[in-house]
Amino acid sequence: MKLISWNVNGLRAVLRKNFLEFLESEKPDVLCLQETKCTPNDVKQLWPAHYKSYWNCAEKKGYSGTALFTRETPLNVTEGIRVADHDREGRVLTAEYPDFYVVNVYVPNSQRELTRLPYRQQWDIDFRKYLQKLERQKPVIFCGDFNVAHTELDLANPKSNVKNHGFTPEERAGFGALVAAGFVDTFREFESGGGHYTWWSPMSGARARNVGWRLDYVMLSSALRPRLRSAFIRSAVPGSDHCPVGIELD
Repeated sequence: MKLISWNVNGLRAVLRKNFLEFLESEKPDVLCLQETKCTPNDVKQLWPAHYKSYWNCAEKKGYSGTALFTRETPLNVTEGIRVADHDREGRVLTAEYPDFYVVNVYVPNSQRELTRLPYRQQWDIDFRKYLQKLERQKPVIFCGDFNVAHTELDLANPKSNVKNHGFTPEERAGFGALVAAGFVDTFREFESGGGHYTWWSPMSGARARNVGWRLDYVMLSSALRPRLRSAFIRSAVPGSDHCPVGIELD
């Protein structure tokens, strides 16, 4: 089973670029998209008919949003995490399959002046509780744009970004709490070195110079670790300021 996650930074924009070619090339069983910035009515259904799609759109038009494409029809699909303060921005979609849950998430950004950091800290707590509640029923795979580089290996310039959004001690601790709760950072199961990024600033040729951040992750319950066969970053895939990430499971 191949699962891919991608922050497309606007599905309408990437549909005009390379989305359909990417879908045909990768042939994922599950594709989780973040920052769709649209509703299903805003786009034509151009993707192959064997994919069913599910959407969670923000109340604010053209903002945030998640979507999930799947070959196998889930047992159930739910929106949000059942916390009203968090569920207005279309940030979470959960699909239940026979053996596990798949949770597609677009974690809130703390903003450049850290104006949203307190909210982000509460989000981290509530989202972790949500995952742990699911895990009591069956294992969980969760993926998306987490808007944090977990360790110094996960961004090109850690020293100069310690107090910047995406690399504050508070945000890193929020991600660390997921790891401490037993969830596995799948990419780090196969790659322990630096230089592997999933987001690059559109300024100053950062992507060409690989001056980036690893903000996008696929995480899973430790019970699924024996089934994990690979984890990858598709850094060469254009179309967004983020690139796709994914895993393959037995």
